[in-house]
Amino acid sequence: MSAPRQASFEDLGTPLHEVTFCVLDLETTGGSPADCAITEIGAVKVRGGEVIGTFQTLVDPGAPIPPSIVLLTGITQSMVVDAPRIEMVLPTFAEFVGSSVVVGHNVRFDLSFLDAAADRLGYRRFSANDSVDTAALARRLVRSEVRNLRLGTLAAHFRSPVTPNHRALEDATATMHVLHSLLERAGSLGVLALEDLLALPTARGASEYRKIHLARDLPRRPGVYLFKDRTGDVIYVGKARNLRTRVSAYFYGDPRRSVATMLKELDDVDHRVCAGDLEASVTELRLIGAHLPRHNRRSKPPKTSHWLTLTDEPHPRLSITRTVHPNSRLTLGPFRRRASAELVMNAIWDAVPIRRCTGRAGKRVGRCAAAQIGVAACPCDGTLSPDAYRPIVDRLLAAVAGEADALLQPLVARIEALAADARFEEAAWARDRHRALVRVLRRHRAWQALVDAGRIEAERDGERIVVDHGRLVAAWNGSDVPLLPPMAPVGDPRVPPSVSAAEEAHEIWTWLTSDETRLIDVTGVLCLAADPIAALDHLADDVVGMRR
Repeated sequence: MSAPRQASFEDLGTPLHEVTFCVLDLETTGGSPADCAITEIGAVKVRGGEVIGTFQTLVDPGAPIPPSIVLLTGITQSMVVDAPRIEMVLPTFAEFVGSSVVVGHNVRFDLSFLDAAADRLGYRRFSANDSVDTAALARRLVRSEVRNLRLGTLAAHFRSPVTPNHRALEDATATMHVLHSLLERAGSLGVLALEDLLALPTARGASEYRKIHLARDLPRRPGVYLFKDRTGDVIYVGKARNLRTRVSAYFYGDPRRSVATMLKELDDVDHRVCAGDLEASVTELRLIGAHLPRHNRRSKPPKTSHWLTLTDEPHPRLSITRTVHPNSRLTLGPFRRRASAELVMNAIWDAVPIRRCTGRAGKRVGRCAAAQIGVAACPCDGTLSPDAYRPIVDRLLAAVAGEADALLQPLVARIEALAADARFEEAAWARDRHRALVRVLRRHRAWQALVDAGRIEAERDGERIVVDHGRLVAAWNGSDVPLLPPMAPVGDPRVPPSVSAAEEAHEIWTWLTSDETRLIDVTGVLCLAADPIAALDHLADDVVGMRR
């Protein structure tokens, strides 16, 4: 795997002391930009805690100011009669704001008026900039300390030298002081970068949020993270394109996950920086297999694997085993669950009339049930010779090794017939068997292709990898190829030796067959031809959907 690497400045995100904030406030004739207008704009531009610019102007709203607004703001009609219209003000103000992060107290109100004017005059919307709402930050950070979240209350709480008075520049300046106080509070929680500040308002309200400091030193690089409890045991392993962002997201709230119990147990976060997506995926699989974390639901190796094999008999049949039989002419798998192997076996039974009964040929009176209804060619009563039975087995072997239509087309025909008879539940069962068989055939062929290719060197998005007989042996960034000893295939080369090895091979194959991947060197023969299974796979899904 890739060597340890010193974190770069890019790994830290955008430090807050380097961010330019434009703290703004508007006074308006009412609450809706649809029928009200701006009467005053005030803004303070700050960076690193220092004021680098201010903007203030009255604006002629082009309509009478309601008495209630005059009473609230103190802005009268005579004050704005000689003021510029918004058409004159907006270009200058847009230039002042630039690409800075817009800050306001209930900032969506201010942005709604500015965006309405920008849309009408053909300018870029102000909401296209990143924005921070000091009301939302205060709700997250100090809600229990104040009686309400009004700007005046927060300014008094943080001892702002400027008291808000419903005039734009004074309110913007007070908001700036509130922002700096809130940034200080957020910094104590490990929020030191702009990306973390923008996500903070949606953070979890649970007490586990204080553990966000565990993500503070993680790099913004692809890799794998390991959650550990207080005893040092790994309780969860995950991968990420950006380690810092992904781990922080657990504390900001993820509606797709229920992680409360895991966060309660969390005491430390370890990580492995990877060269790219593929190394991260493979490293995740291997670490899950090594630690068996209790909170990982997927990709955990099963206690027992299963294979679907063809028995070594004069009249071979399909059998589900827990080991790979070296004398079997066909082996598919491994499967995580026996039920998955049975699903594929039933799919093959639906497509090929291969023997199903388990008794010895010619040792029973009459034929078995499958032979009697005509769905299997079984030698139960001794009337079927091995030579007459052999074409059925050859047909199965040829379909697995070559063109899959011989197996899949009968299943599609069965689905169509069931759907035509309005037997949709049975058609869905047949479709599920078809889908399981397609998945197994694809992975079987991909494994064979990787084994036949031997050692592969490839590159995508700056990540260079070396694969040897279906196993990732190196991944790095750059042009220097590491010296690697050859890696011999493990066990029977016809099938992956374990579920974990099969899943790793699937990740590698998916990565190799991407349009962005560039092959550099192959020691054997690698075929990346288009998937011949895809057409029938989609057809089987479509048939049931169209007939419902």
